[in-house]
Amino acid sequence: MLKYIFSGVFVFFTGAISIAQTTKNIQHLDETWLAYFNQVRLSEKWGTWTDFQLRTKDRFVNNLSVGIVRVGVTYYVSNSIKLTAGFAWANYFPQDNHKHVSQPELRPWQQVQWDARYGRKRMVHWVRLEERYRNKILNDSTLADGYNFNYRLRYNWRYELPLDKKGSKQGAVSLIINDEINVNAGKQIVYNYFDQNRFYTGLKIQTSAVSNIQFGYLNIWQQLAAGNQYKSVNAIRLSYYQSFDLRHIK
Repeated sequence: MLKYIFSGVFVFFTGAISIAQTTKNIQHLDETWLAYFNQVRLSEKWGTWTDFQLRTKDRFVNNLSVGIVRVGVTYYVSNSIKLTAGFAWANYFPQDNHKHVSQPELRPWQQVQWDARYGRKRMVHWVRLEERYRNKILNDSTLADGYNFNYRLRYNWRYELPLDKKGSKQGAVSLIINDEINVNAGKQIVYNYFDQNRFYTGLKIQTSAVSNIQFGYLNIWQQLAAGNQYKSVNAIRLSYYQSFDLRHIK
């Protein structure tokens, strides 16, 4: 686990140094991220992953930004370690470089996740590898044949601190602190090996024994393909989580 943390820290500071040494053109955005996550444990070893996401932009809600559908199959190494592989489809709604056409993306992905508990506190880590096939764009309003391709490696950690003694009972509240580092790789990546950093903090409210809602503030710093162009995003994030365990249902 420590090697992933050290690698992530190295990549983050390498990206920060390159940012400091480059003349930057920064685009500031306000977005809203909405998401639904569902995990089902079917047996001792197997389960499923599903999530749906919709992101809006321009004063948070004026225009659509990205839509994502992601599915996967999970293998439980243990109760605290699990491996997931799946497929995602993303749609980038009209952007500055393709103002009249949406850009689809096909995205196989693989992930290892592990977590640890320290009393009532919880730390969750995952490392995800994505293979990204983004439809080429011919001009402002037309897609081209073929795909641009690159790998993206993502390291995410999340810390949960309960603010009461209700545990997983309805109404329990926890503080969430989360950070995710994204790194690009592949022949078509020239300037932006450091892709982005996402920092989030918010509250988790337990709505039932198997569900919770999370909402808070998300900050994103992203380097674009040109190398000297960046996005600074302030976002509201609202997510609904469900987790079912069917092992004991007869």
